[in-house]
Amino acid sequence: MRRSYLAGRWLCLALSTSGVALAQEAEEPLLVPAVEVEEAPVAPGSPEEASRRDPSGAVTVIRVDEFGGAARDTAAMLSTAPGVTLQDLGGYGQSKSLVVRGASSNGTLVLLDGIPLNGAGGIADLSRVPVALAERFEVLRGGAGARYGSGGLGGAINVITRRPGAAPRAAGELSYGSWDTATGWLSATGPLAGGEALLLVHGGTSSGRFPYSFDPSPTLPGDALIERQRTNNDARGAGGLLRLRRDLGRGFSADLLGELSFDERGLAGTAQNPSEDTRQSGARGSANLRLAGTLPGGVRTNARAYFRRDRLTLSGGPWGQQGAQVQLLGGVEVEGQVLLGGWHSLSALVGVGGESVSAAETNAASGGEPAWLRASVMAMDELLLWDGLLTVAPSLRLERAGPYTLLSPKVGVTVALPAGLELRANAGRSHRAPSFLELYVRQGTLLPNPDLRPESALYADAAVVHRSEVSFASVGGFASLYEDLISYEAYPPGAAKPYNFANARVVGLEAEGEWRPHPLLSGAFSYTLTVSSDLQRDGRFYLRELPYRPRHKLAARVLGGPRWLTGRVEVVAQSAHFLTRDGAMSLPGRTFVHAGLSSSFGSRTELTVSCEVKNLFDVHAEDFIGYPLPGRAVYLSVAGAFGPGSPRESSSDSRTEAP
Repeated sequence: MRRSYLAGRWLCLALSTSGVALAQEAEEPLLVPAVEVEEAPVAPGSPEEASRRDPSGAVTVIRVDEFGGAARDTAAMLSTAPGVTLQDLGGYGQSKSLVVRGASSNGTLVLLDGIPLNGAGGIADLSRVPVALAERFEVLRGGAGARYGSGGLGGAINVITRRPGAAPRAAGELSYGSWDTATGWLSATGPLAGGEALLLVHGGTSSGRFPYSFDPSPTLPGDALIERQRTNNDARGAGGLLRLRRDLGRGFSADLLGELSFDERGLAGTAQNPSEDTRQSGARGSANLRLAGTLPGGVRTNARAYFRRDRLTLSGGPWGQQGAQVQLLGGVEVEGQVLLGGWHSLSALVGVGGESVSAAETNAASGGEPAWLRASVMAMDELLLWDGLLTVAPSLRLERAGPYTLLSPKVGVTVALPAGLELRANAGRSHRAPSFLELYVRQGTLLPNPDLRPESALYADAAVVHRSEVSFASVGGFASLYEDLISYEAYPPGAAKPYNFANARVVGLEAEGEWRPHPLLSGAFSYTLTVSSDLQRDGRFYLRELPYRPRHKLAARVLGGPRWLTGRVEVVAQSAHFLTRDGAMSLPGRTFVHAGLSSSFGSRTELTVSCEVKNLFDVHAEDFIGYPLPGRAVYLSVAGAFGPGSPRESSSDSRTEAP
């Protein structure tokens, strides 16, 4: 029974890498999200900059250059934010996605400077977003439909890429460690054609052949485990980023981003049902042009056009040789913001775009290669009352995504209290339209269903925030009602088909804090309590906890020491959780401890040497499909930067929450 279940889960997982949703993991980002990339003179990553997009939202900003450590990973960094749980198949280049506030992984929008990265099936694979690209991450927890559009049931993540520089500067990093894992990047910034430029190239490879303990007789308790080595788990990837920025005069600037990436990996299957020859290869190209400035009358304006082409190919295993799946996405949007009377700020956005996908096999309802027109109108008013002590921010987005018309309202409130305290609250509704793969595309034994309805979420949250010169703390609660959830159910004789099957309720608690008692010492933590309930009117599932949602999750980190010798310890833990909706199978809880040391020297010419130990105590664990996670791993890295610029401040932490 366990073998057949895990085989089915692995099949769904492999398909999800090309966009197909797992059971209760069905979502697609639909529509042009509005994003301001940088806004001088506001400091990048500051609460003020993030709050321009969502004045009352629960936004955590994580800066990459202050996180510390070798062999850094985008998904692992993001999972330290409260309300965020990582679904990780382990090792370099293997699938990684996030669950935010109990929504499915395709209920989280992931954006690269505003370009949606979610695939044709709705899931954004963060293993395809190397941390070398990023300057910082903005994690919005809670429904993001009013601001970012369809798909943000649980939240949205914006990956802000590295900025160009006016002064010539070169930097790079090389890391090598366990299982022949090697990663590296090189960047150069400086003046170009009257503006500023950044060129960055990156790459990595890993054999992925880590050992793990295998139970040959899972039905016999107490039998001896044997050690095996993971096979067909290798991965490699490479890519580049070019970013140009230039002042156009009269208060306007232009920002051009171009990005290319290529990757290939083995899909190893599960311990019980390994695959020796299933492979996936992918390629992505994207471009984003943004114009920003202030018009007469004080109207701050942002206009941008973006495009993305994503190609994925599966071969071997249960698929044999299939044709490539190609997703095209693009759009144009214009946003304006004006301050009226000194007490409220009006924002409005108009966007239009489209999306298409080509695949080997589609149903008749697709009309050939599925393609959708997307259009949206958004308005937000930020009211400053009682000398700014009370901020009320109502917003509304109306959008059309193919055949679906979606309305996403939200209202947010922020109250400034004495003694550095602040109260923040939000309520609204978000949607997720079914993905192309759920509606039209057959993938192996997974069948499409053109009769699906959009998923939706009613949500509310509230939190108390305290800030001082040396500390930050936030404690709050949230509640979401997810309606018309999509899940793949058995479809005789041996296939699965998606249906709108039920509603679900998720409530929880989020807490995070940061303390810097000394310039050479800092600490940060986050804790999330998530209580989910399946509201399907079926005695087998009613009021049971949803799969893949651990009730407790904790992340804590301490950094200390001068630049020439900085130590860090990180603890990441989550409780046991169910793997099936009937509660018949569960995954044990786990606690990982990571530790590292870094030494940095110089300022204009800077050199950093680091050693990082992941999973220090060699905890053996499995992920949500029975995939063994790596044990202890050791990585060494050398980084350098040459030219004018500030050295890294290894003693400071990365986390700050926007009001």
